[in-house]
Amino acid sequence: MPDNMKNRGLLSDYRILDLTDYKGIYCGKVLADLGADVIKVEKPWGDVTRNIGPFYKDIVHPDKSIYWWAFNTSKRGITLNIETADGKDMFQRLVRTADIVLESFPPGYLDRLDLGYQALSDINPGIIMTSITPFGQTGPYKDWKADDLVGWAMAGQAYVTGDSDRPPCQVSFPHCYLVAGSHAASGTLAALYYRECSGEGQHVDVSMQESVLWTTLILVQFWDMMKINLFRAGSRRAMGTALFRLAFPCKDGYVGFLIAGGQLASISMPPLVKWMAEEGMLGAFEDKKDWEAKDWTEKVDAWALTQETVDMWEDSLLKFFATKTKAEIYEKAREESIIIYPVSTPEDLAENAQLKARDFYVEVEHPELGETITYMGAPYKMTTDSWNISRRAPLVGEHNQEIYEGELGLSEDEMRLLQEAGII
Repeated sequence: MPDNMKNRGLLSDYRILDLTDYKGIYCGKVLADLGADVIKVEKPWGDVTRNIGPFYKDIVHPDKSIYWWAFNTSKRGITLNIETADGKDMFQRLVRTADIVLESFPPGYLDRLDLGYQALSDINPGIIMTSITPFGQTGPYKDWKADDLVGWAMAGQAYVTGDSDRPPCQVSFPHCYLVAGSHAASGTLAALYYRECSGEGQHVDVSMQESVLWTTLILVQFWDMMKINLFRAGSRRAMGTALFRLAFPCKDGYVGFLIAGGQLASISMPPLVKWMAEEGMLGAFEDKKDWEAKDWTEKVDAWALTQETVDMWEDSLLKFFATKTKAEIYEKAREESIIIYPVSTPEDLAENAQLKARDFYVEVEHPELGETITYMGAPYKMTTDSWNISRRAPLVGEHNQEIYEGELGLSEDEMRLLQEAGII
């Protein structure tokens, strides 16, 4: 491979105009970190996601939102009010130079501005538009408003999230936005490949509901084939008629472990029970201290265990693990091939030896702060360095002059007039 190709991003030949809000900014981040020239187009007063905390050193400021930083790496940023005649004209000029437009407005909004897919295709026949909305561009729900919580509920994930004796709940991070953004990036890349083959653009219609429903995998199939609604098990797993713990508290946190039968039990249970015996803490496993691997394989069927038995065994494990740290349990597990693992905190992950060895974390300069900030890097490795955070997220209007004057040829006077009119 030529040397000049080694550090080029896979998408370095493409320009993307990113009009999305929180529903779609992850899509733009993925494509930007893959090398595309992604231009984040914000309203003159800044994007709504700049108001989402936490904030750097608790300074509430549109350029110090850590949420904004995380999802807008490698992008350039301009301000533009596309609802004005001059703003619309400027955007159309940008479209002539672009390959892809990302947007997350309500269906029909851009059409009313004469900036919808068909109108932009007339300007640039090869343009790809990716629209990310709660329910897609068609159907009876297309005009409904929805945030991440609504998407989580309407896609069925809430029904299987949480404890069985409590109402459905939401996970603690905007999962729906991220899943929709990820699917949008995949759809955009597929449309780009199609254009390379055919020369034709595409309108990629991404529904947040449909994207999240994909993550449930078998919920609908279970109902369709067996008329069973899978239920919430919280931090437990349902097997047979019993619920099994997946996490056990220890001295300094939690460890993940599942009581099992069959082959899985034959690996973990003999050395674990032996360790408990050495510590004088067998408890409910007293009658199994001499069991070998084949005994666990032949005598324990997790799917046939009663809840009473599971609770009794887990109570003994709870008492035992409470006397150990995560590190002690992890080291013993490695020595004895016990299938158990520490539950990592953010601090644990920041210091994780495996992630450091793979250079997962990257340092990104923030010249306006006079320091570097640690970011998560590529979620996969390739032969070439194709995923790269090339710059921190843009400040409000940071690249206005660079793009409007340097690339579109506007004069300083024209820029001043546009700014005074609230267009940029």
